[in-house]
Amino acid sequence: MHMPLELFETIVKQTALNFAQTKLGYAFTEPLLYKHLEDSLELTNKYYLHTSITTNALKLEQKAQALCEFGVNEIFISLDGLANTRNHIRGHIDSFERAMAGIEKLLSMANCPAISVFCVITPWNTGELKAFVDHFANMPLAGIGFMHTNFTPEAIAQQHNLLYGRKYFATASNVFDINIEQINLQQLWQQMKEINSHSYPFPVSFSPLLSDQAAVERFYQRPQEFIGKQCLDVFKNMMIKSDGSVIPAHGRCYNLNVGNLYQEDLKSIWNSSVYAQLRADLNKAGGLLPACSRCCSSFT
Repeated sequence: MHMPLELFETIVKQTALNFAQTKLGYAFTEPLLYKHLEDSLELTNKYYLHTSITTNALKLEQKAQALCEFGVNEIFISLDGLANTRNHIRGHIDSFERAMAGIEKLLSMANCPAISVFCVITPWNTGELKAFVDHFANMPLAGIGFMHTNFTPEAIAQQHNLLYGRKYFATASNVFDINIEQINLQQLWQQMKEINSHSYPFPVSFSPLLSDQAAVERFYQRPQEFIGKQCLDVFKNMMIKSDGSVIPAHGRCYNLNVGNLYQEDLKSIWNSSVYAQLRADLNKAGGLLPACSRCCSSFT
């Protein structure tokens, strides 16, 4: 579903009025396919909002000129690895090549947004992480970020639901199409060490930051143990879906609906009792609930 432009305009106006320093991010699932992309960017530009776009970059080359003309501030490009890996995972014969063509087109233009590349660590790419960074070494990127896979095993979901299931029901996630046990942890740590020992013209980060192989093994093999301490996203983020419904932080927050922009305004939703209760329950639990243990929002 494409968000109606009228609803987007409501978001922009209320954000500019009440939360002028907020970054407005386009994400989920592929913003460059949004049929009102150019018109919506014209609105964000008119109201001087900071904008970012998270994309798989398949349409980046076609949309590069518009992104630059309308002053998009940041582009976050999601890549799964080098060409063979990315094309295999995406089921597309030239997915990587099209992404690279888009990046190069952006970099050739005036008013180019800051470009960051993000890669989720999976069983298919652990042996090529260093080569992945090296591939971009001569490009003026804002940074490269590697994200350890976010996952919730069934046992963790069950443990969570015994305590919080009636209010914040959790399900297993990222354990069906990917086998966490197939990630070569020794190989992964060697790749991380090689990257961290090398100097690049842009920052390279891992989320979360794991200091040694034991920490890597703890992350992937003992998901019942918290790595992070506190979810900060519920105190600084909200996601607005194309039907006007609002959920906290992002789509993995227990499918909790905190309001709808067709019935309420942004400021009221941000200060709603449902939002406040979630924040209070997180604080009471020590910062995270059991099913938050491997969520990227807990690593900030």
